[in-house]
Amino acid sequence: MPTDSMHAQTPAALHDPLVLPNGQTLKNRIAKAAMEEALAEEGQLPGIGSQKLYRRWAEGGAGLLITGNVMVAPDALTGPGGLVLEAGTPLAPYAAWARAAHAGGARLWVQINHPGRQVFAALGNPGYAPSEVALDMGKFGKHFAPVRALTVAEIAGIVRRFADTARAAREAGFDGVQIHAAHGYLLSQFLSPLANRREDGYGGPIAHRARLLIEVVRAVKAVAGPDFAVAVKLNSADFQRGGFDEADARAVIGLLNAEGIDLLELSGGSYESPAMQGRTADGRTLAREAYFLEFAQDLARLAHMPVMTTGGIRRRAVAEHVLASGVAVVGLGTALAYEPDLPTQWTTVEAVAEPVAVNWKNKAISGLATMALARRQLRRMASGDEPTRNVSPFITLVLDRWRASRLTKRYLRWRRSAVATQR
Repeated sequence: MPTDSMHAQTPAALHDPLVLPNGQTLKNRIAKAAMEEALAEEGQLPGIGSQKLYRRWAEGGAGLLITGNVMVAPDALTGPGGLVLEAGTPLAPYAAWARAAHAGGARLWVQINHPGRQVFAALGNPGYAPSEVALDMGKFGKHFAPVRALTVAEIAGIVRRFADTARAAREAGFDGVQIHAAHGYLLSQFLSPLANRREDGYGGPIAHRARLLIEVVRAVKAVAGPDFAVAVKLNSADFQRGGFDEADARAVIGLLNAEGIDLLELSGGSYESPAMQGRTADGRTLAREAYFLEFAQDLARLAHMPVMTTGGIRRRAVAEHVLASGVAVVGLGTALAYEPDLPTQWTTVEAVAEPVAVNWKNKAISGLATMALARRQLRRMASGDEPTRNVSPFITLVLDRWRASRLTKRYLRWRRSAVATQR
C-alpha cells in the first residue's frame, strides 16, 4: 500500500531521507537519472573514466546514482560505447566502479537494459523485437538494424539474462538495479501496441503486453536478496498516436503494485518520439521543466511504491514543486552533466543548470547534437576536467560521430574475438 513518505500531507523537503519499501534509505530526494555515457573500455567494461565520473557525481550530493544503461547481452547495445554485464563478465572493473561511486554516501543502482530494435546497423546485430515492425525514423531508418521478431524461447532467454545481470551487479557491490522499460527499448516495445503485434501470450491486451516486464521483475527479485533494491523505469506515455498511453501506464502500475518493487521512475518517449528531450510525435507540447510531472502526479496516486520523475528539471524551485505534487524523488539528467554539484548547491542557494541550447531547424539533428553535448561534458569529467558551456554544438556533433565510428570498430573486433572463442 502507499506509504506515509509517498503521500504525506506535508511535502518532503529535497534533502529529507527516503526509506524505500525494502528498507534501503536514500539520504535525500535527488537522484542522478540514467544517461548514456558511452565510456566503455576494451571488452565493454567500465574503467578509470567511469570511476572518475561517478566519484565526481558522488561528491555532488545526490542521494541516488543510477548508472547509464548496462546491457544484458553482448549482441544488443544501444551504442558501441555501451557496457555489458552478463554471467561470466569479469566483476573487478564493476566492483572498482561501485567503490568510486559510493564515495559520497549515495546509493548506486545499475540500470539494466536490452535495446530491442533500437540498435544501429553498423554494430552488425539484428534488431530484436516483439514483432517485425521497423522503427519509423524516416530517412534515418536506414541507420538502424533490420528487425527480427523474438521466439518464445528467445524471450525466456532474455528474462534469464536480466536476472544474470542483476545477480552480477549485486555481487559487484551495487545497491540495486533499475529495469529499463521506457524510451522505446525492448521491454517498452513489448508494452506498445504499435511495436507489439504478437498474437500469443505476449501480445494483445495490456496484461499480455506487460507479461515480459513482469517476468523480468520476478526473475530479478528472485536473485536480488532482501537488501538489494529493484526499480522500474516506465513511460508515462510513448507520445505516439496509437501507442502506449496513460491508460496503459495505469494498468501496468496496477500490475507492478503486486510485485513489491522499490521505486518507479516515470519518463516518456522513444527514438521515434523523443519526449525525454521535450519533443513528441503526437503534437503535445513539453517545452518546460519537469516534462512528465503532470502524468507522474496523476500516476503516483495509483502507485504503491515511491515514484520518481525525470525530464528537464534544472532549478530548485521546480524540484521542490515536483515533491509538493506527491512525487517522492526528483531525477536530474542533463542538469548534472553541466552542474554535477547541483544537489549540494541546492542546500543553500537557488542554483540553475544551463545546458548549451541547440535550436537548429532540423529537429532530429538538433536532438543528436544535444545528446552529443551532454556526452562531451561526461567525457570531460571522466578525464578529471570540469564541464564547460564553451563548446560548439556543430564541432561536438562531428567529434561525437567520429568517436562512435572508432568505438564501433573496437566493438566489432571484440565481438568477432568472443564468437571465435566460443567455437
